[in-house]
Amino acid sequence: MNHKHSKMRTRSLRISLIYAFLVSGFSLAILVAESEIIRDIEYSRPNDYTLLLDLYLPQEAKDSAVPVVIWVHGGGWKNGSKKNSKASWLAEEGYAVISINYRLTDVAQWPAQIDDCREAVRWTRRNAELFGLDPNRIGSWGSSAGGHLAALMGTLPYPENEPISSRVLAVCDWYGPTELLTMPPNNIGDGRTEEDVANSNGAKLLGCTVKDCPDLAKQASAYDNVSSDDAAFLIMHGDEDPGVPLQQSTQFHDRLRQYGVPSALKVIEGAGHGGKLFDTPEVREAVLQFFDRRLKRI
Repeated sequence: MNHKHSKMRTRSLRISLIYAFLVSGFSLAILVAESEIIRDIEYSRPNDYTLLLDLYLPQEAKDSAVPVVIWVHGGGWKNGSKKNSKASWLAEEGYAVISINYRLTDVAQWPAQIDDCREAVRWTRRNAELFGLDPNRIGSWGSSAGGHLAALMGTLPYPENEPISSRVLAVCDWYGPTELLTMPPNNIGDGRTEEDVANSNGAKLLGCTVKDCPDLAKQASAYDNVSSDDAAFLIMHGDEDPGVPLQQSTQFHDRLRQYGVPSALKVIEGAGHGGKLFDTPEVREAVLQFFDRRLKRI
């Protein structure tokens, strides 16, 4: 049997094992053979609340165990879902992509959101052998509120004595708020009233305004948790973003560099808060080169 046929047989065996795993009571899932997508895998059940993920597997893995990128969706911590992951195209480049749901603010407040992200990393490591994943090469990527959480996955101190590590090696942060204390919607002024601030997404995340709980706001801010052993970063932000000021990313990038953390900042000219300018060949190439350097060349 030649090498190509051997890999195909191994791949078929893995899919059979995955199917057996899924039908044995873990979660309802759909396997799409053409793109090898496994949907709706339960990865955690905090307080009896089901959390699901979608797993995108590369069709032809060059390595026996492939690197992983975990996608964290945006939506102000109150909306959004794992559907239509903006990172799914990485599966065509030899990565496994895991797109996760996490508890939104109508279900739980901080730190539930980062707890869920970390549990997704642990799930990845627990199930790495089954799905052909490399437990030592895991990164995160998110946009807006998802960028905020992805950045914290690479900066917030990891729980002591966690039985399975939730550490990631590389983070791509798309226009995420990185310092909640200075985010405009969280502060009175420029037409915002105290009532507006109390109803802001940041206050709903924390369960209080940043003025009333500054220490909690710092705990939930990647900027305030930077240390020398953080993950490497690629930060991308539009220079016309009306939702999250570009300064959130520039000051975060500067702080990472001050601590000796590898960080690159790419400002997308003319881009707002996401949109078509974040879906160009140039942007994809920058993201791919970043993850290739940090997750494939180690």
